[in-house]
Amino acid sequence: MKRSSQTSVADSLSSALGEERSEFELEDGSKVAVIGGGPAGSFFSFFLLKMAEAIDLELEVDIYDPKTFGLCGPAGCNHCGGIVSESLVQILAAEGINLPKEVVQRGIESYVVHMDVGSVNIESPAREQRIAALYRGNGPKTAEHLPWESFDGFLQDLAVERGARIVRKLVTGVEWADGRPVLRGSRGDANTYDLVVVATGVNSNFLGLLQEPPANISPPRTTQTYICEFRSTEGEVQEMLGDSMHVFLLNIPRLEFAAIIPKGEFVTMVMLGDEIDQDLVRNLLESPEVRKCFPTSTTPSVCSCSPRINMGGMKRPYADRLVLIGDSGVTRLYKDGIGAAFRTAKAAATTAVFQGVSAEAFRKSYWPACRAIATDNRIGKVIFGFTSLFKISRVSRRAMFRMASREQKRDGGRHMSSVLWNMFTGSAPYREIFFRTFHPGFILGLAWNLFLGLWPRFGPEREA
Repeated sequence: MKRSSQTSVADSLSSALGEERSEFELEDGSKVAVIGGGPAGSFFSFFLLKMAEAIDLELEVDIYDPKTFGLCGPAGCNHCGGIVSESLVQILAAEGINLPKEVVQRGIESYVVHMDVGSVNIESPAREQRIAALYRGNGPKTAEHLPWESFDGFLQDLAVERGARIVRKLVTGVEWADGRPVLRGSRGDANTYDLVVVATGVNSNFLGLLQEPPANISPPRTTQTYICEFRSTEGEVQEMLGDSMHVFLLNIPRLEFAAIIPKGEFVTMVMLGDEIDQDLVRNLLESPEVRKCFPTSTTPSVCSCSPRINMGGMKRPYADRLVLIGDSGVTRLYKDGIGAAFRTAKAAATTAVFQGVSAEAFRKSYWPACRAIATDNRIGKVIFGFTSLFKISRVSRRAMFRMASREQKRDGGRHMSSVLWNMFTGSAPYREIFFRTFHPGFILGLAWNLFLGLWPRFGPEREA
C-alpha cells in the first residue's frame, strides 16, 4: 500500500497519551510475510489490512504460496474434504464475505448416517440449506472445463483486493537478523520482515525450520487421513447421494468415521481416524454400507491423497515477530478446519494491529483464542471416545439408530439428531454438544432405546 504523508491515527493516539512506540509495534511501512495462501493466510491478510486501514496504518503484506488454486489436481489441491459449516457461513456473511454460487459445488440439506443396523436421514435443525460443499483448489484431475471457482482462490482475491501481494515462491529457509525474521527463497534471495505469519498447515516442511532458537517452535502431533475423489455423472451422483452428506459410523478398528460428499459430477470421500492406511481404506470400501450407498468399485477414482492433520495443537504457537495460525498452530478436532482458520487468523490480526507483534502481545491477546479451541478439542476427544464405545456394541448402535430415526418423524425433541448433526457439521463447539447429552430428554430417550435394543423385533433394523 502507498505510504500516507499524514500522521497515522495510531501515531496520534500514542502521542496524545504521551507513550513511545514499542519496537514490537507495527508502523507505517512495516512488512508482513504470510507463509501459505490457504484460508488461514488469506483470512489473516484480509483482516490485518482491513483493521490497519481503519486506523490509517499502511502495511505491506506478502503472501507466499507456490500453488495456484485456479489449477485442477495436485497443483491446486489443499488437502481438505471441503465442507463449510452453517455457523461459519453466517459468520462470514456478517463480515461481508458471501460465498458466490460459482464456489459452492453443492448445498448440503441433510446428513445420512449409515450404520450396520440401519441408515437415518438427519435434517438441519433449522431446516435451511446452509452447509456448503466446495473445493479448496479448482477441483480434482479431469475437472478442467467445469464452471467452478476455488474457495481458496476466492479468499486470496479478497486479500489482494485489500492490498496484499501474492508471491509465487517457495520459502526454503528462515534466519534472524537484528531481531527480525529473514526469509530465504530457493534462488537464494532474502527478504526481511517485521512479522512472519505461518499458515502452511502441517503437511509442509516449513514448520521444521522453526525448531531452532530463537523461535523454538515444536510441531504439533499429527495423524494420517485419506481423501479420494470419484467421478460419475451429475445425474448419477444426484440419484445415489442426493443433496446429502453421507456419514459412516462403522465398527472398523482405528476408523472414527468416514464421509462421502457430493460435489456436482464428483464425489469426495474422507476418512478420519488413527493413521489411516490402505488396509483400512480397503475395509471401508468393501463394507456393505458403502457399497450399497455408493458403489466405488464401479465408479472410477480420479484423485487421492493421504494428508496429515493436526491432532494436538501447540503449547506456544508464537514468538517475537512470529505467529502460527490455522492448522499450523491449532485447529478443531476432525472438523471445521476452515472455521478454526478464520478464528485464529482474525485473533492474530487483531493482536498484531492493536497490541503489537511481541511474544508477550500474542500470549495475552492471541493465545486465549487458541486455548479455547484446544480446550474444546479435549472435550471432543471424550465425545469420540464414547462414540467408539457405542460402535462396538450392536445393542448401542441399534439404540442410536432407533432414537435418531424416530426423532426425525417429529418436530421437537430431536436430542440424538442434534448431537449427531453438530458432531459432523462443526456447527457447534464440542462443549455444547457434550452438555446436550445431559439433557433429560437425551438421557431418558437413550436409556429407553438401549432397553428396546435388546429386542430387535420392537423396532425396524433399517429405516424405510
